[in-house]
Amino acid sequence: MDKKRIVSGIRPTGDLHIGHYLGVLKNWVSLQDEYQCFYFAADWHALTSEYKDPSVIAQSSRDMVTVWLSVGIDPDRSVLFRQSDVKEHAELFTLLSMITPIPWLERNPTYKEMKEELKEKDLSTFGFLGYPVLQAADIVIYHADRVPIGEDQLPHLELTREIVRRFNYLYGAQTLREPKEILTEAPRVPGLDGRKMSKSYGNAIFIEETEASLKPKVMQMLTDVKRMRRSDPGEPNDCNLFPFHDFFTDEATREEIQAGCRSAQWGCVDCKKVLLKNLVAEFSPVWEKIAYYKGHMTLVDDILKAGRQRATLESELTMARVREAMKLAYHD
Repeated sequence: MDKKRIVSGIRPTGDLHIGHYLGVLKNWVSLQDEYQCFYFAADWHALTSEYKDPSVIAQSSRDMVTVWLSVGIDPDRSVLFRQSDVKEHAELFTLLSMITPIPWLERNPTYKEMKEELKEKDLSTFGFLGYPVLQAADIVIYHADRVPIGEDQLPHLELTREIVRRFNYLYGAQTLREPKEILTEAPRVPGLDGRKMSKSYGNAIFIEETEASLKPKVMQMLTDVKRMRRSDPGEPNDCNLFPFHDFFTDEATREEIQAGCRSAQWGCVDCKKVLLKNLVAEFSPVWEKIAYYKGHMTLVDDILKAGRQRATLESELTMARVREAMKLAYHD
């Protein structure tokens, strides 16, 4: 029996952080067991915010894929590629943009949120407004059955489904498949300052840290602001640090830390030392693999080349059907 197909991508706009690791990459790794997975570096999407200096995108794409491989994305079980290496994405985006009403894009609930988060950049462009159409093309060009998303991204996927329904209605054929969601856990990972972890906020712990760079970040993390002295009892639920223990510390130790914090038997430095040790244990194998791949970048390039060939084959088949449905198959 053929596996259902998954499609997902990440914008290569800089180093990946722990939020990506917990919210996306660990899910990607687990999905490989059950699904046929297409994972891509969304470099055209990166241009929506990095168009003034796109030079960072090419290297970020390769570096990002080395991280994917290092955390367990298996090129023998998943198709890994760069979005821009498969030109059919742009063709389908163009055709879908012709049938997508502008109000559908303007009502996108994350449009204003992203503009606010990236307010230091000029995002008053068609590319930014229309990125959900490109996103739809990315998904349906591979006939995705499922898309792994958090609950906050459901409106994006519903827009994709609306575009698919409109296309199939206009051209009288079930050419494109409506994808369904796989709701994945999308934990809110706080940054060093308590806000959402984000590269743009400068408060991130990156996957590509070292033990030396990680230590000062952990030691400066905000804790319970009401705990002024070592002898004061604290409240883990009011501590910016404790959510990290939920992800990286075993249950018995978490309970010990909670009790020790509330009784003042544990100080904040004690708590941070445990977290630092656990982060190093979690990521040391990843760091070793990253170092290996960075010393063998031709291997990464070969993986991307093989992924491009597989993705191109699939996308060409879809575009042949799309052109036929739209009566645009002049040369097919």
